[in-house]
Amino acid sequence: MHSSGGELTEYFQLRETPVVSPRYNIAPGQEVAFIRPDSGSRGRQLVFLVWGLIPSWSKSPGTGIINARAETAAEKPSFRGAFRQRRGLLPANGFFEWSKAVKKGGPYYFQLKNSQPLALAGLWETWSGPDGEAIHSCTILTTEANELVGRIHSRMPAILEPGHFETWLNVENQDMKKLCGLLKPYPAEKMSGYRVGPHVNNPRNEGPKCIEPATGTQASFW
Repeated sequence: MHSSGGELTEYFQLRETPVVSPRYNIAPGQEVAFIRPDSGSRGRQLVFLVWGLIPSWSKSPGTGIINARAETAAEKPSFRGAFRQRRGLLPANGFFEWSKAVKKGGPYYFQLKNSQPLALAGLWETWSGPDGEAIHSCTILTTEANELVGRIHSRMPAILEPGHFETWLNVENQDMKKLCGLLKPYPAEKMSGYRVGPHVNNPRNEGPKCIEPATGTQASFW
């Protein structure tokens, strides 16, 4: 996520402009930007949570859950409490998927054609340890891939339009059918994708090079 704090404030209608640093290669277990209702006001705030949700009832932190299937999250024990009361959005400029196909294997990067930020639907949770330790974590909700992403992977993040932000973030909204109805494949015609180089395969690598198009005969653009 490399949008500026000002861009995020305008697009997501945040109460305060956040201080953010550009990131191009976020790995599970690292902190990610997460937008949720501000408990002290009627606005929205951007916070940083660990990517990998730890259920509040877990005996130990363990390995967090990075993705949750949108089709079942409202009823799964690990997510149903968060689905009802702790919904949020993960701002991103794009996302990676890896193909296992022999001829076109490797990482691909997907984004919106209009270059606007993506709003990935997510859930957050707080795990508290016996010594008072608290870990605030989150997960990304996924749905079936659209025609574009489906060339590479069967799943994709659930992406919300700005007109749906308030419905999703409003904790007073307990209409599970309506909420689940928002978590559908994003229109493929509004997205583009291309193959990137192996630089992104190492979670220690950062910077714009992670999203540079691959070179040579194996590069693909859609």
